[in-house]
Amino acid sequence: MISRAAKLLAADTPAIAAAHFEVEADPYGPDNPGGYVNLGTADNRLVWDLLAPRLHTPPRQSDVHYGLLYGTPKLRTAIATVLAPVWPGVDPEDLVVVSGATAALDILATTLCDPGEAIMVPAPYYAAFDTDLTARSGARLLPVPMSPDNGFVLDPAVLDRALTEAGREGVAVRALTVTSPANPVGHVHSAAVLTDLASVASAHSVDVIADEIYAHSTFGAEFTSMAGEPGVHGIWGLAKDFGLSGLKVGVLRTKDPEVLAAARALAYFAPVSTHTQALVTNLLSDADWVAEFLAESRRRLHESATTTMKLLTAGGISYVEPAGGFSLWIDLRPHLTDGEHALWQRILRTGRVNILPGGVFGAPEPGWFRLCHATNADAVATGIARLTEVLAS
Repeated sequence: MISRAAKLLAADTPAIAAAHFEVEADPYGPDNPGGYVNLGTADNRLVWDLLAPRLHTPPRQSDVHYGLLYGTPKLRTAIATVLAPVWPGVDPEDLVVVSGATAALDILATTLCDPGEAIMVPAPYYAAFDTDLTARSGARLLPVPMSPDNGFVLDPAVLDRALTEAGREGVAVRALTVTSPANPVGHVHSAAVLTDLASVASAHSVDVIADEIYAHSTFGAEFTSMAGEPGVHGIWGLAKDFGLSGLKVGVLRTKDPEVLAAARALAYFAPVSTHTQALVTNLLSDADWVAEFLAESRRRLHESATTTMKLLTAGGISYVEPAGGFSLWIDLRPHLTDGEHALWQRILRTGRVNILPGGVFGAPEPGWFRLCHATNADAVATGIARLTEVLAS
């Protein structure tokens, strides 16, 4: 017999995770041309050749014993140095390092919310927020649709009205979550928009969770951070900017002493292994290499996004042009003859292409899909060719 909470958690596997593991068990490649093309996972697979020579740090004895559970001082200092260009004024003492951005989000939600209280998020939003922010905290997500008429641009005025309405209805909203670059749409929010958003949050006395895990992965607009502002708690990690999702290194930044103390305590349940901490410290401590790596990664991402947009245009598929991140938000509304779920399954089962439907991202209308491009160029071209064949049929 297990608890109700455990039953709910076990039954609520995120769709993005379920699809990922299914298609990765039978992947497309030169030796398996009929395999699944995975354009559904936001994973930077364009930079492994740059990373591979740097990941050979042999462990010392101290690297395989108990270590500080929220990140060693050396690791937090190295991370702060890497983030300084995008997180101005970042202090290593304000950082909590845990086993992935998922853990950092879970810790923040648990710290900020009591069960039943709400976290507001503009929609469409990162699909795993449904699990990351609510599964263990007991909080609930309150999506607020952005308009497809302007490409789902973040609108602080819409959030202001939604917070006012929630207050009238007696809904206790404790936090507002925003991602930049936005996942799945790819917008990089301007400084003016983020200033307005901070004012809205302050006026309604809610904290802000700023998920900025793609902060170094922009290519079409200048990135501005909210992290470090009063009442704003930042999230980052190695999964996206450094293409190291399997190392499970996430970072929480807060200047609130109570939130910091709680996050350090909760890190007890989600520490990064001491060997991984040593490996990452060594990787990030070479400032010249880091600068060159991030610049080349941005160049490759821009090239990949540009090539993918050309392929989509040639295939007659519309999209929202991204300014950062690994995905394109594509418009398949003209092909919804039997509904979004049926179209998704046709693309997955008949075309053997993994892209994800807008419904799992809280899209305000059916027919939008997330297509991730930060992978092998041949796989992207093959996946889009298969997709257009399915749509044509």
